[in-house]
Amino acid sequence: MTTRLLEQAAVRRGAAEGPPSLGLVPTMGGLHAGHASLAWTARAANDVVVASIFVNPLQFGDAADLDRYPRTLDDDVRLLGGCGVDVVFAPSVEDMYPGGEPLVRVGAGRMGTVFEGASRPGHFDGMLTVVSKLLNLGLPATTADYRAYFGEKDAQQLALVRRMVLDLNMPVRIEGVPIVRDADGLALSSRNRFLGPEERRAALVLSRVLGALRDRAARGEPLDLAGARAQVAAEDLVDLDYLDVVDPVSFTPRREDRTGEALAVVAARVGAVRLIDNIVLPVVA
Repeated sequence: MTTRLLEQAAVRRGAAEGPPSLGLVPTMGGLHAGHASLAWTARAANDVVVASIFVNPLQFGDAADLDRYPRTLDDDVRLLGGCGVDVVFAPSVEDMYPGGEPLVRVGAGRMGTVFEGASRPGHFDGMLTVVSKLLNLGLPATTADYRAYFGEKDAQQLALVRRMVLDLNMPVRIEGVPIVRDADGLALSSRNRFLGPEERRAALVLSRVLGALRDRAARGEPLDLAGARAQVAAEDLVDLDYLDVVDPVSFTPRREDRTGEALAVVAARVGAVRLIDNIVLPVVA
């Protein structure tokens, strides 16, 4: 179907306008407005848009967490259709891993062992393995520009996917899409639905401390990471995993007197729900 749609797009565009384009939006379902932003971004830039929905068991170290992940396929398909997605690919585990768990996997290397990788061992190997399969499955069979869209909320994931595509010479351009937040500042996540009212109120400390770090950076002041960590720790319902400043490409920690681009990243458990967030720190000349 994708090939036929691309061929039809090529006819409409004509040779003078170049090849048609295909946008891939990989998801695990449980979709919300943040995923809709991915789909709308892909729709605006491509002739054909494909979205995948697959809860990848290789990314879950805890079977209970895998079982708990929201599966809302009918609602997800309706949301994607409303965003103009042309094709939804929703394979089963047997479709994606026909021989059982793969013996050969993509390794995330050193960058996959820090921050999220340290807290969730093997998570990024599983993520890169399935993303490589999805990118290969989506590869256009006819001449076309090929792009894949990932949310910037999962910043370490995005950095690793970009590195995989570079290191393995994959013929796809990876596009990051900005974080979508609720009116109260909480970054949208499929896990937010599991927060109770008091837990949600407590979770707002994550976006508050990130915003304060951004403002301090913009004023050229010391970031005071110790103070920011203490502010998170002061929330009774929040158990801080990490709060740090990193290079957005390599995810190596940056000095507080950094120069150049930097990203403040945070992860914490709020009640039983693990949340992540990040914010770009402005470069001050």
